[in-house]
Amino acid sequence: MIVQQKIMSLCFVFLLINCANNPPRQPNNLCAVFKEHPDWYKASKNAEKKWNVPIHVPLAIMYQESSFKHDAKPPMQYFLGFIPKGRASSSYGYSQAKDGTWDQYKKSTHQRFASRSNFADSVDFISWYVVQTKKINGISTWDAYHQYLNYHEGWYGYQKKSYLKKAWLNGVAHKVDKRAKQYAIQYIDCRQELEKKRKRFWLF
Repeated sequence: MIVQQKIMSLCFVFLLINCANNPPRQPNNLCAVFKEHPDWYKASKNAEKKWNVPIHVPLAIMYQESSFKHDAKPPMQYFLGFIPKGRASSSYGYSQAKDGTWDQYKKSTHQRFASRSNFADSVDFISWYVVQTKKINGISTWDAYHQYLNYHEGWYGYQKKSYLKKAWLNGVAHKVDKRAKQYAIQYIDCRQELEKKRKRFWLF
């Protein structure tokens, strides 16, 4: 009986972890995303308060980078079409942060155990990156288009205007900007409701 209870408890925990990691069913609707994952809303609010970065910008960047998949990785590259030779980069997780940039973030914020497969850590990372972009290249935290170009090319790649040679990247950046604006409008409609639910949760 005790063994069965332990097995059932482990299954329940496993189910909760899987549900928490599942990509949202309606990723194009920020309100639906937060209603499905209220812990994501809490994490996003914490990052907004900490870094003074509007919620819709890091969320739009995250969706573009990983489609909200906690274990997202760049596609495997192959030699002669069938011999695996590794992935294009070390990008991983919700934020698709590379090893070096992630290590820089952890050192800068003193978050030794931060994980790229953790949503709260990832939205905090992207918000941190947005703030660094503002400091280094003077890009507004509300400017999703140029923020994404910095996110993709790096701060110094952006300074060298490497994105001008990549027409496809400019198209993606416009896509991120459009989604950020869409998220911002959606968030206005559901912000009060989300706040009420968040406060009600903490009361109990």
